[in-house]
Amino acid sequence: MTRRLVAVWLAALIALTACQPAAQPPAFKATDITGASFAQDFRLTDHNGRVRTLADFRGKAVAIFFGYTHCPDVCPTTLSDFAAALKLLGPQADRVQVIFVTLDPQRDTPAILKQFVPAFNPGFLGMYTDPEALKRLAKEYKVVYQKTSVKSADDYLLDHSAGTYVYDPQGRLRLLMPYGSSPEAIAHDLKLLLQTS
Repeated sequence: MTRRLVAVWLAALIALTACQPAAQPPAFKATDITGASFAQDFRLTDHNGRVRTLADFRGKAVAIFFGYTHCPDVCPTTLSDFAAALKLLGPQADRVQVIFVTLDPQRDTPAILKQFVPAFNPGFLGMYTDPEALKRLAKEYKVVYQKTSVKSADDYLLDHSAGTYVYDPQGRLRLLMPYGSSPEAIAHDLKLLLQTS
């Protein structure tokens, strides 16, 4: 009788263990695109003239956003939101790199990028490449852009994708943050990436 009770008890214990939920993935506010096969790397020149790839930032979460300095709303808002998010992170902000890639190499010279991008946060990097390489990179990152409201050769706006891609400290693409994400939501997701990587 005792052996039978022990056997029943063990069977019940195994059944209860099997019913335990598996470890849940982190609850990100942004869209989790872990395992995506695109946007695996880049080769760009930063506003200091240094050629950079994703590997240069290993050990940091990397947020990469495509825009242009003449942008009236989306680009400065996104950079401001990331700057505010990094303040919320405190000392952990040192483990985050924000990259702004210009979609307007015609007007966004290295000097302009160097003045514009670090104005939001001294650690932010503006990056550029030539127009043909930019087309290939935009395709790899699924970024669309086109001139609009053209008044002259140097007076126009750009319509462009407005999401921000985020890599974890191991260099894996993990998140797509939509435009309009609050600093609190951005900080929440960056903190999760830093804790779980």
